[in-house]
Amino acid sequence: MNVHSIIIGTVCDNLFLANNIANQQNGEIMMQKKVTFKNNEHEMAGILFFPDDFDETQQYAAFPVASPAGAVKEQIATNYGSRLAKYGFIALAFDTSHQGESGGTPRQLEAPYERVEDIKCAIDYLTTLPYVDNERIGQFGVCAGAGYSMHTAMTDRRIKAVAVASMSDPASWIRDGFDGKTPVETQLALLEEASNQRTREANGADPIYGTFVPEEVTAGMPNTLEEAHEYYRTPRGQHPRSTNQVSMMSIDKMTDFSTFMFADKYLTQPILMIAGTNADTLRFSEDLLEKAASKNKELFTIEGATHVDLYDKPEYVDQAVAKAAAFFKANL
Repeated sequence: MNVHSIIIGTVCDNLFLANNIANQQNGEIMMQKKVTFKNNEHEMAGILFFPDDFDETQQYAAFPVASPAGAVKEQIATNYGSRLAKYGFIALAFDTSHQGESGGTPRQLEAPYERVEDIKCAIDYLTTLPYVDNERIGQFGVCAGAGYSMHTAMTDRRIKAVAVASMSDPASWIRDGFDGKTPVETQLALLEEASNQRTREANGADPIYGTFVPEEVTAGMPNTLEEAHEYYRTPRGQHPRSTNQVSMMSIDKMTDFSTFMFADKYLTQPILMIAGTNADTLRFSEDLLEKAASKNKELFTIEGATHVDLYDKPEYVDQAVAKAAAFFKANL
């Protein structure tokens, strides 16, 4: 690779990304490169992050970084990918199919099995790079991307180790509600409406979109949703390509997805789950710690952190990155 092809993080052709990295990395220069790769018929958009002392004649451990639902690569995946690269890894942040700069129609679709395929295709791409050691490929994810990361590792045995932060079960949220108490009757009514919308769109109707996070904060709202609003819908973390839209066509696809099914049989790789002690999603990590077949598994908690704190707050993200880096160094 010609060193001139590596984009420096303070270059202003992508002002949001440059400012984001500068803010999160105390102004340090980052080595990165915009890339594209294929997921079947459509093109995926990504950003490769390189170690400070990158040498194209050497080989490095590498991993994709899977984003939360509705996020784009310039947000949380960049916060982690850029930091983890400083520990000597190649990290690939990418936009989910149907979202951001990645292709795929309909737009703003959240389709779990495609999210899993996204990760596998990202690994395909990494294996084509001469400076990636194919025997040292891992996987990292945050929030929904963490759940998808664990699911992918069950069947893609190229993944040698998985580390995640603020893990959630995205299918469970849609199926059972944020508190896990949505009645079956309500779930069935939602599936009826999603099925009817599929018929309408097949006959030329416009798509209908819901929201990933609330557009307004209301009294009694779960803490994670309130903080997600603050991150995604205010200058703290918002990005023009993170539209907060989710296609109604996502509902049935998410309802019948079981994120952690067969973890007791197939999730045998070393796994690390990082979660805040104040995160109302901590239960997902606790449950998987008990269920996963892996003999090398750990839940690392960060005192005082909430679910969304691990998206971007340096005092918490830096702890998560240091722990994940040590884990990957030991297991890749």
